[in-house]
Amino acid sequence: MNLNLNNALSVQDRLLPGVSRTFALTIPQLPDGLREPITNAYLLCRIADTIEDDVRLQREQKAEFHDRFVRVVEGVEDAEPFARELAPLLAPETLADEVTLIEQTPTVITVTQSFNERQRAALTRCIQIMCQGMPQYQAEKSIAGLPTVADMDRYCYVVAGVVGEMLTELFCDYSESIASHRSSMMPLAVAFGQGLQMTNILKDFWEDRAAAACWLPQELFHSHGLNLADADSPAFQNRFEKGIEDLLGMAHAYLRDALGYVHLIPSSETGIRRFCLWAIGLAVHTLQSIRRHPEYRAGDAVKISRASVRRILLISNLCSRSNRLLRFGFKMLARGLPLKAELMRSNQAWATPR
Repeated sequence: MNLNLNNALSVQDRLLPGVSRTFALTIPQLPDGLREPITNAYLLCRIADTIEDDVRLQREQKAEFHDRFVRVVEGVEDAEPFARELAPLLAPETLADEVTLIEQTPTVITVTQSFNERQRAALTRCIQIMCQGMPQYQAEKSIAGLPTVADMDRYCYVVAGVVGEMLTELFCDYSESIASHRSSMMPLAVAFGQGLQMTNILKDFWEDRAAAACWLPQELFHSHGLNLADADSPAFQNRFEKGIEDLLGMAHAYLRDALGYVHLIPSSETGIRRFCLWAIGLAVHTLQSIRRHPEYRAGDAVKISRASVRRILLISNLCSRSNRLLRFGFKMLARGLPLKAELMRSNQAWATPR
């Protein structure tokens, strides 16, 4: 390994905690050979997110920088001018760690280019789909929500389901045993991403609304006699809670599929299992918090305490090698949550042909 690559790997390890406390916690559980590409994959996704979320960049600028970033990841455009031109345009309120990440794009790409062909293809495909899909939804965002459940599913695929597919490709590249289950794992990987993203959408509803966005499906709330744009009306809360119950049930069902995904990973791969299980456990706990506090008006109101995080991690670690114990632990953790599997759509409908 050359000196430049060693330096680049050290930089990406330092960048990760600044842009994600959760992944800074879970990625170190992964074995050597996976930790590096998955850290890199997350940083690439955060660069795409930073472009999309910036409040000062105009829509045309975002589209331009997304297109350029795809070319950078593909290796057909130099990362240096991309970073040098984008960083000064970011809004003053952009987090310092995110600005640093943009400035360090060339370093991140140095690591990307060190991976084997299959790994690079998985990362490139993910960024292509994210950078093509996110601008479409941002251009159409509204406090009235997305038109249908199918639209919400497609949104979740673009920002999270495709990440599940990418991770699966990286897992399969790492392990022949995992690769033997690839065809069964891919649809469950999309469900995994869907469950995590739906959890985030529910948790962040009020913050997204303050930013003039809503990613919940209008049709589901219309069935309860509610217009999502009327969040400040006196009659909103009761009907809102009915719609939230349906979405909690859907997210629960998707996370149950995510557990099935973990079951297909060999029990000997405890690091990979823990990486997945921690995410599932934290998501289920967040859904429970929303169920217990349906009147919440901010994500902080349903935030998981540090003590709960430690408990979830401990239980996940103790159960990680046994599918039977995992099923029991998931059932206990999800006890009381509605289950609405009948509202789920086919995950494969949203997957780009591979």
